Amino acid sequence: QVQLVESGGGLVQAGGSLRLSCAASGIRFSAVTMAWYRQAPGMQRELVASVTSRGNTNYANSVTGRFTISRDNAKNTVYLQMNSLKPEDTAVYDCNVLNSFQAPFASWGQGTQVTVSS
Repeated sequence: QVQLVESGGGLVQAGGSLRLSCAASGIRFSAVTMAWYRQAPGMQRELVASVTSRGNTNYANSVTGRFTISRDNAKNTVYLQMNSLKPEDTAVYDCNVLNSFQAPFASWGQGTQVTVSS
């Protein structure tokens, strides 16, 4: 069974930075595409960034140039470096594994809250 544990969230002022981590278990981590999602209050969950097993990355337009996704296969961990944070980045951030249809297929973890104050 796939387990995902996110960490690294917190309260930060606009313009600040945070680094999120997601530790995965129960999968052959190096072979899968990993992704970060976020869900703001009253909004649908949205895909923020993804990284393939080969290291190819993809970003939502709203975070391009500010966020960087990376992975450490030795640690079964995916990261999200978030710079130049804006109040609209406030959300619960989750990670997941993407299947061949680019859809999340693991059970969601507890997520990590990111709050950006203006």
